[in-house]
Parts: sequence; C-alpha cells; structure tokens
Amino acid sequence: MTGPDRRRPLRADARRNYDRVLAQAAIDFAEHGADVSLDDIARRAGVGSATLYRHFPSRDALLAEVIRGSVEGLRAEAERLLGADDAGEALRTWLRAATVHATSYRGLSTSLMSSFYDEGSPLHESCRAMHAAGGALLARAQESGSVRRDLSAEDLFTLVNALAWAAEWNGRAATVAPTLLDVVFNGVREAKPR
Repeated sequence: MTGPDRRRPLRADARRNYDRVLAQAAIDFAEHGADVSLDDIARRAGVGSATLYRHFPSRDALLAEVIRGSVEGLRAEAERLLGADDAGEALRTWLRAATVHATSYRGLSTSLMSSFYDEGSPLHESCRAMHAAGGALLARAQESGSVRRDLSAEDLFTLVNALAWAAEWNGRAATVAPTLLDVVFNGVREAKPR
C-alpha cells in the first residue's frame, strides 16, 4: 500500500512531513519529470531522505500517491460517460482525458506501461483502474458498432501510453497528443460499408 497506513493516523509531525513530500513531488514531477531524484525531492521538501523513503519506499510508490486523484478522476469520468448517448464519442472523450493524464509528467507514460505488467509495482493498481475504466467504455462502444471489435482494452491502454510517450518526446505534449489521438481514434472506429 502506498501512503500512510489508513488504519493508523499519523502523528501530526509525520503527517506534515508526508504532506510536504507529496506536495513537493507533484511540483518536481511536473517540472523535471517522473525520473527526478527522490533525494532532491526530499531536500526541497525540507525533510531527510530517510523520511521520504519511510513514507514512500520507491519511486513508483510516490508516483502512485501523486497521481491517485487524477486516476480516481478518470475512473469517475468513465462512470459518468457510460451513460452518454453516443458511446463512440464517450470513448473518445475519455481517451482524450486519459492521454492528458499520461502526459502530466515527462516519463509517466513509460512508468505506467512498465507497471501495468508488474503486479508488484505500487503503480499497478492505478494502471488496472484506468484499464478497467477504459475497457468498460470500449465494450459499450463496440456493442454500439462505433469502434472495431478486434480492439482490446489492453490495446487501448497501449495506444494511449504510446501517444503520450511520442508527444512527450517531441516537447509539445499538450498540443500534439490530442491531434494524434484524433488520428488514432479514426483508425479504431468501425469502418462503414461503402
């Protein structure tokens, strides 16, 4: 489990340190990417490295806690979109949000892809939650005939992360990823008979 043990409240000083590390990590991941030095995060948060590692034993544990809110947001958005009239457009809307999420921090898409297949990674649960959310929307879009039936949820997760990775490396993730997503989504739409 990442973060503090939810069954035992932290002492006030430990909670402050936990919150400081988490806040600084969000800033540093945004500015320097997911590969930023954990020791630098600790130093900028005003705590020792041992304090950081006591709360977050690995980079994935810290990253999982930092993105917890956005993953929960993606899950909630998927649930909301399951009730949309146009299942294909609902999937496209969610994929756009998932792509924006995956480009939040340089290196996040790489961490997510490797953690998807690593059940021991603290990020694995986040990856599975996104996979399940997108999978439900994909199934509904396939049932409506909006998207190809030969596309799996795993394929979809791979495409989102590949788009995020490609956009991240050209330095224009915010502008390139949505454009690339539209091109890819047009490719996964069910071909209409001519």
